[in-house]
Amino acid sequence: MACTLVLMLLCSWSHWNGVEGARILAVYAFPGKSHYGMHSALIKELVDRGHQVTMIAAFTLKHLKLGQNYTEILIEPVYDFWSDVMKYFKTDNIFELTDMGNLQYYKMLDIIAFSTTEHALKQPKVQDFINDPNPKGKYDLLLCEQFYQEPFLALSRIYDVPVVTSSTLGFESRMSQMMGVIMPWSFVPHTFSPFTDRMTFFERFMNSFYSLTEDFIREYEYFPKMDAMMRKYFGHLNVDIPSVSKLEKNISVAMVNSYTPLSTTRPLVPAMIAVGGLHIYPNKKLPQDLQTFLDEATDGAIFFSLGSNVQSKDMPLEKMHIFLDVFASLKQRVIWKFENESIPDMPKNILIRKWLPQSDILAHPNVKVFITHGGLFGTQEGAYYGVPMLGIPIYCDQHLNMRKAELSGYALKLHFPSITREILKKSLNELLHNPSYRDNIQRISNIFRDRPMEARETAVYWIEYVIRHNGAKHLRSAGLDLKWYQLYLLDVIAVAVTIPIFVVACVVFIIRRLCFPSTKIVKKIKEN
Repeated sequence: MACTLVLMLLCSWSHWNGVEGARILAVYAFPGKSHYGMHSALIKELVDRGHQVTMIAAFTLKHLKLGQNYTEILIEPVYDFWSDVMKYFKTDNIFELTDMGNLQYYKMLDIIAFSTTEHALKQPKVQDFINDPNPKGKYDLLLCEQFYQEPFLALSRIYDVPVVTSSTLGFESRMSQMMGVIMPWSFVPHTFSPFTDRMTFFERFMNSFYSLTEDFIREYEYFPKMDAMMRKYFGHLNVDIPSVSKLEKNISVAMVNSYTPLSTTRPLVPAMIAVGGLHIYPNKKLPQDLQTFLDEATDGAIFFSLGSNVQSKDMPLEKMHIFLDVFASLKQRVIWKFENESIPDMPKNILIRKWLPQSDILAHPNVKVFITHGGLFGTQEGAYYGVPMLGIPIYCDQHLNMRKAELSGYALKLHFPSITREILKKSLNELLHNPSYRDNIQRISNIFRDRPMEARETAVYWIEYVIRHNGAKHLRSAGLDLKWYQLYLLDVIAVAVTIPIFVVACVVFIIRRLCFPSTKIVKKIKEN
């Protein structure tokens, strides 16, 4: 009886929403394993609600057993973009990227963007979608990841459907141009900077430089190269496909992997929807060995994971021994995501695994500290379950994420090349024994969880909203129709500065002419 009532309510809700089983084409072609925390949760939610999803994917979702409403087109083999990055920057491991600057990050992402996008576009199975002879009416919506894969937005023109994108990096600086909203550089730090929303004059100067430089690079280098790639793979079609820049500016809604208070407060347009934590589900029971290991950690436990891209097995040996020595000196037990499970002479208080259920481990009450690289998914899980963090950021947004966490009083941040036994032990003891970190992260956790609607519900609502209204042009900012220099009022500033200078120059010229006549005039007066 109860099940029948629930089913009736769900059917009633679906009818009221006006969205039955929509046909959705999803393109998540970027081969970043961590990104699929967000993608898989979103696709599962849509399929569970009766939508038919066809997904072009870098990684399979077969383990989710999504059933007949899910069709998967797998991009094979998985493209190893880190090899390209390491080769270009002449590094032996990812840890050597720690001290890269913003301009180098732009280059790194440039390498990643073109190699991974072209690898996906060349796939015969993807070509079938591009060259579909009868595309109209097959889909109701295009879902794309907003991560340097812009040519796939052209599919929206081929299939004549609106677009919803998702940004796994959170609020990125490039969204200023993409969504038509000015991000104030005075207090909104660039995505790849270590700044906070309380910047000094020099930091504001550098933040403005980084942000404006990225806009210049995108406008005059990145977009032209992406347009060339799009012409290569879509130019033969009898379809009006505009430039990548214009395609990007016609996105209906952008779902952003962020939520207060983990990000800097900033101006938004209604089409930017914060869904941070979408990937976090109610915690499940741990495997018995992990459960026992944590249950018996009477002095508490430390969880150490550097995510899927930064792997502990690639850590320089001298640094690995620092961690082992410090862990061995602690009363706490340590669970370490270590990818080859072959550490010789490992201390008895350490348990290592190639893969670990991170969210479920962080939910255990005996976990007292989370050592993380500072990726958004991990920091959100740490915040959700109220675990103080020791951040060791390596690249891109990780520095910003951990700087924000440190400023909020629930984390400490270490510079990987500078880590010593003394620094590591002191930092862990501070997090373990100073109750302020636990109090602050609990406060942050309460705020992060407090929402008008749960993250997955929010994401699905806006996807169905776009389907119901066949797009969301009414949410589109008029700023998108301006040139980049018009959006930032640089033309107005130029005129505002030029006019006073011109007026002053004219006044000075007139005064000089009146008070200091030319020598020819003076000579002529004397002769007469």
